[in-house]
Amino acid sequence: MSQKLHIKEKIGYGFGDFASSMFWKIFAMYLTFFYTDIVELSPESVAFMFIMVRLWDGLNDPLMGIISDRTNTSKGKFRPYLLWIAIPFGIIGVLTFLVPDFGPSGKIIYAYITYTLMMMVYTAINVPYGSLMAVMTDNPKERTSLASFRFIGAYSGGIAMTASAPYILEYFKNAGFNDAESYQYMVTIYAIVAAFFFVMTYLWTKEHVKAIKENNSVWSDLKDLAKNAQWFIMLGAGVLMLVFITFRESSILYYFKYFVEDQSLPVFGDVTWGKLSGAYMTIWLVANMLGVLLAIPVSNKVGKKNTFIIAMFLSALLSVLLYWLNPQQVFLIFALNLINGISAGIVLPLVWSMYADIADYSEWKTGRRATGLLFSSSSMSQKLGLMAGGVLPLYILGTYGFEANAEQTAKSLEGIRLMISIYPGIISALSGTLFLSYKLSDKFMADISSELESKRNY
Repeated sequence: MSQKLHIKEKIGYGFGDFASSMFWKIFAMYLTFFYTDIVELSPESVAFMFIMVRLWDGLNDPLMGIISDRTNTSKGKFRPYLLWIAIPFGIIGVLTFLVPDFGPSGKIIYAYITYTLMMMVYTAINVPYGSLMAVMTDNPKERTSLASFRFIGAYSGGIAMTASAPYILEYFKNAGFNDAESYQYMVTIYAIVAAFFFVMTYLWTKEHVKAIKENNSVWSDLKDLAKNAQWFIMLGAGVLMLVFITFRESSILYYFKYFVEDQSLPVFGDVTWGKLSGAYMTIWLVANMLGVLLAIPVSNKVGKKNTFIIAMFLSALLSVLLYWLNPQQVFLIFALNLINGISAGIVLPLVWSMYADIADYSEWKTGRRATGLLFSSSSMSQKLGLMAGGVLPLYILGTYGFEANAEQTAKSLEGIRLMISIYPGIISALSGTLFLSYKLSDKFMADISSELESKRNY
């Protein structure tokens, strides 16, 4: 399908990540803090739970890819899952943020069950959603455009959450609800909105690309994937990129609560750490969206690969610089955040566009296409990034002697500063370094797209 997609389809596709990103940002920004400071689980037990759930996810993601690849309905292979899973996604999201009246053991068991279910429904809706891009169009530039709409939706959803969450929590607290109840009602609001927008994506999109017909076995799909070196590079660089982002986001509340604290600022007056952290995250996401808008012109100028590499090294440098700022330099802290956010935002639509390119490359090389299985790796990379980005700060907190809701020692404050600056900076640099070996240039992919289109039309 060489012609351009209608704007309505692009907006509809963006709605899906508007829905998903609200919960992704809740997980990234609030879930670790929720478990340690609201449920009052130890950082070590939460870190271990994240690892155990992710081990199951390692099987769950490719399994969903295999299932969706073999789904055939009158509405398509991937679209129907957006309708089927929307409501379960919202319900389990609310259950994840409940604090049951159990003892310590009961609370950790409940957390294991609900968090595992949450990641399963996240997989069940996001693997098909990600795969949908590859069957909406086979035009490489349209895919980058579609990915940009996706991430405009993603950052709009994230901004809607981060900008409103501190005020929603404050509203419920002022209404007489405790912290746990306030989190529950806040997440309920976002769950209803998320379910609505997933359904809108189902209604406003269509699957246009028909792959070359063949009867693939699961084993042949897995063998093709195992031989695809570009997929391994993309997976590794993508995981590290998401670890970098989630690492920073998981650290924000700790950084502002215990290091920056409440501030008295010119013009703004007295500002609580909670509102500062919400503003910081909102500016990060607004900057990410600006980066998404720059992705097409910048990548058209220097290529997707070079754009990715430059952006990751720049984010590494900006992250490291944050370590040297003190709590009173609030405006500099926010300025670095703005520039870093633009840099990090540029790479995200490119990653998804390049996964679609790798699906085409696999079909061109082998004559077989396993879009769902390949895109399940993108979901797997998201959740591996979420796991590592959430687990590493927890281990750092434990290593440096952090105690929730207490005055921190010099050592624990040092750990909090490192986990939002130096450590994620190193990870960002590693992502850019790994991507130096990626081989699928824009020109090469344009030639592959032309060949595949001829075969499909034939």
